[in-house]
Amino acid sequence: MAEPLPIDAALPELLSALTARGMAVLQAPPGAGKTTRVPLAILEARLTPGRIVMLEPRRLAARAAAERMAMTIGENVGVTVGYRMRGEARTSPATRIEVVTEGILTRMLQSDPALDGIGALLFDEFHERSLNADLGLALALDVRGALRDDLLLLVMSATLDAAPVAALMGDAPVITAEGVAWPVETRWLPRPLHPGARLETETATLIRQALAEADGDVLAFLPGEGEIRRTAKGLGDIPGTVIRPLFGAMEIAAQRAALAPEPPGTRKLVLATAIAETSLTIPGIRVVVDAGRARRARFDPASGMSRLVTERVTRAEADQRRGRAGRTAPGVCFRLWTRGEEGALAAFPPPEIAAADLAGLALDLSLWGGGAGLRFLTPPPAAALAEARTLLAELGALEPDAATGASPPRSGETMGGAGSPPEDSPVFRITDHGRRLAEMPLHPRLAHMLALAGRPAATLAALLADRDPLRGAPPDLALRLAALKGERTPYPLDPAAADRIRAEAKRLARFAPDAPPMSPGAMAALAYPDRIAVRRDGEAPRYLLANGKGAAMDPGTPLAGEPLIVATDLDGDPREARIRQAVALADSDFRRLYAARIRWQETCRWSVRERRVVARRQEVFGALTLADRPWPEVPPQAVARAAVEGLRQIGLPWAPAARRLAARIRLAAGSDADWPATDDDALLADPDWILPSLAGTRTEADLKALDLTAALAARLSWDQARELDRLAPSQYETPLGRRIPIDYDGDHPGVDLRLQELFGETRHPTVGAAALPLRLTLLSPGGKPVQVTLDLPGFWASSYAEVRRDMRGRYPRHPWPEDPTQADPTLRAKPRGT
Repeated sequence: MAEPLPIDAALPELLSALTARGMAVLQAPPGAGKTTRVPLAILEARLTPGRIVMLEPRRLAARAAAERMAMTIGENVGVTVGYRMRGEARTSPATRIEVVTEGILTRMLQSDPALDGIGALLFDEFHERSLNADLGLALALDVRGALRDDLLLLVMSATLDAAPVAALMGDAPVITAEGVAWPVETRWLPRPLHPGARLETETATLIRQALAEADGDVLAFLPGEGEIRRTAKGLGDIPGTVIRPLFGAMEIAAQRAALAPEPPGTRKLVLATAIAETSLTIPGIRVVVDAGRARRARFDPASGMSRLVTERVTRAEADQRRGRAGRTAPGVCFRLWTRGEEGALAAFPPPEIAAADLAGLALDLSLWGGGAGLRFLTPPPAAALAEARTLLAELGALEPDAATGASPPRSGETMGGAGSPPEDSPVFRITDHGRRLAEMPLHPRLAHMLALAGRPAATLAALLADRDPLRGAPPDLALRLAALKGERTPYPLDPAAADRIRAEAKRLARFAPDAPPMSPGAMAALAYPDRIAVRRDGEAPRYLLANGKGAAMDPGTPLAGEPLIVATDLDGDPREARIRQAVALADSDFRRLYAARIRWQETCRWSVRERRVVARRQEVFGALTLADRPWPEVPPQAVARAAVEGLRQIGLPWAPAARRLAARIRLAAGSDADWPATDDDALLADPDWILPSLAGTRTEADLKALDLTAALAARLSWDQARELDRLAPSQYETPLGRRIPIDYDGDHPGVDLRLQELFGETRHPTVGAAALPLRLTLLSPGGKPVQVTLDLPGFWASSYAEVRRDMRGRYPRHPWPEDPTQADPTLRAKPRGT
């Protein structure tokens, strides 16, 4: 008889809810027993004649859950209870409960939407919010609504807020199970870590403290395999304690050893990644050491690259880890942070769909018919989804669906939220090639490579999908391929990783066609056309990728001298990514593969650096320039449009005549919007008016010497030109008949002229139909201003007498009558001697 577990008390209510509604959400804390008890209870209650399929987010948890259930009913795995995951399956015709992982459930739904023979789908550990779980639930809800109203759906979670999930499932009932309430004491650091402290060193110190201060086996959480290995090395041999690493890429035997009890009298220290947060029960654990870090994949749609980032854990993750110490007895949790730092932790980790590369999701949605109507708990981000579809179109997996007349999603749009259909018009449709890619258990990039390069590409596909088997080696993939073939290398090959990659390559070869051999660079270029890279000029090994991003390689590596490479793995730095893995690409292979996409283009642009128009003919592939030569026969119109950019850089050259004309137009226009604008922003926003004047301009000096007057005048209609002369004439005619340009730049139109030229004028001069008073700048015979006035009669009557006294002594040969209103205008001086 199986030992009692906390979940047992909630099973009757759960089974009743499934019987009545066909769907439910189960909340049960870690250790309650939901993973192993619930599928067996559904089977025993005979709620469905079909198979019960349970989705686990991790391979280790899937295998352990199946083995535990099989042991509970006294059978071997593969009889009543089995499991299936990529590259491994233990099932038989008698299997009634099947635990699956990764994309297995998605493939099942895509290949048989009716799910023939399946009666229930269980989503375990849904709080981890894996992309496959979110997609699987969305597809399952679609299937249940359209084809299988008898399909049982159960979402099981440890910490997730159940209300949104229940709403997504049509207000499904929520059942809550209590967990084991063993108390766990939490101990924090007395002070924050020094900013330069090494995580592995500090974690090893805290582990030694935990071993000394608390009883029982210890589970320590670290972000990744590298930190686990370095921490284990730093700990060395600990008397009476065996150290067991636990991470996803380990051999099955080593994983089982980490989960199994140790001999009496021996303490166990498990150094684990987040794989041990939930699902798995490790007997004897009474102490948890939490390094406070988690590793997550982040996808940047702008660069098209994913990167692994190490972040602080969230409060939900920290609580999950802490709870591992209290599953079987009171425990202690040691945290590698202070109590005061805890308030700064985020509440929950982001769902994978919000931060992951969505190429696989986009392909699955297209295979499902575009994804319209699917309900996601978290909508996939529009930018990442659009980027994914662009990549798939580039790989030939999708093509524009001309029949819909739709356009791609605009920035800011998302697919539907919880309980609502996505705003996702099918813009692309899947091609036959895309359907082939969807059948392969690989990222679409690698599936595309395998489909075109055939079986010879299987090893490279397996290598690129796995962890680096040559730790510490230069980035050249050729070194790794040679090591996998058994060739000697100066770098140590991880035997477990090598065996895993070779086994996966054999499996992948079954999906690939026969094809002639192809170089590793050519194969990689099929998978990563956007990461074909050309070396930049200069000594440092810096590259420009076809997607327009920059990347750099560590100096001194043999690959750093290659002019053309394919960067298959980068750290995702948005400024300049570091190349972690790459392979040389021969120019002949590149041109053979992408001849249809390599093209010549003419460019005529303003060069800010050279401060001139530059016209070139360039051979391009994406953002790469493969050849560059002058374009001597550039059309004048192209030169003119490039010169406009120069004007935007340096500003319009306002010569005095052009400035006066623009001011006249502004005055004449007033508030009439039909008149052309004369401000710089408006003139340069629609520059067609100036293009004829720019056809021969090439340099900044040419632009600065440009006269805008004729071009501005040409913008006026015939009626406007006539009205301009009436409202704002260009010149003022003096009493002597001279025509002086009027300056319209100030508050009042103005002219500069000799004071004597206005003798005899008793009315102030005006301009235009509106009779605007002219601003008169009265000059001495030597051309110096002596008075500025808007009231000439007032000047004659007041200030003139003072000006006369001053000027007579300076300019005695010029007339200075007592009454200027009675004198004749003149520009002449008295003859000498008079």
